[in-house]
Amino acid sequence: MRMYLFSLGAGLMVGVIYSLINVRSPAPPLVALVGLLGILFGEQIIPLTTRMIAGTSLDAAWRQASCGHHIFGSLPGRTEIGQVAVPAQAAPVNPKETSL
Repeated sequence: MRMYLFSLGAGLMVGVIYSLINVRSPAPPLVALVGLLGILFGEQIIPLTTRMIAGTSLDAAWRQASCGHHIFGSLPGRTEIGQVAVPAQAAPVNPKETSL
């Protein structure tokens, strides 16, 4: 979640800078972004429908087709689909072994 907040903050800062120097943003308009979201969801209709026709519930079909992973990508803190990343533990440093 922190990565998304940093991304939003960076975008806001760039937007403020663009506004101060009177430059138009090269980002696509909102209608284009909504269209891209529609494409992502539309790609999932056939896999979901075929699984549901075969008798699978919507929730199970969504998981089997990996729809969430396809639409949202790898979310922060996840290594693979359904697995939570475990932070690596730093090895304790022995002050007697360090040399300068």
